[in-house]
Amino acid sequence: MGESKRRKEALGEKYGQESTILPWLPITKSQGERFAKLTNRGTWLGIILLIVYWVTIRFIGPAFGWWQVD
Repeated sequence: MGESKRRKEALGEKYGQESTILPWLPITKSQGERFAKLTNRGTWLGIILLIVYWVTIRFIGPAFGWWQVD
């Protein structure tokens, strides 16, 4: 008997299903990875938007005479 068949018999109904991060938490490992990837992208988007906002307030607005920065 091969390793795959032994594993299938040992796991029973759970064979082929993805494992969870913690036994009591119904989140799979791939869902956790997707969440981490999404939050990473969101963080970089926030950083870029903050930089654009700062450049606008500090340089673009005063250059066009919209307001003054002391």
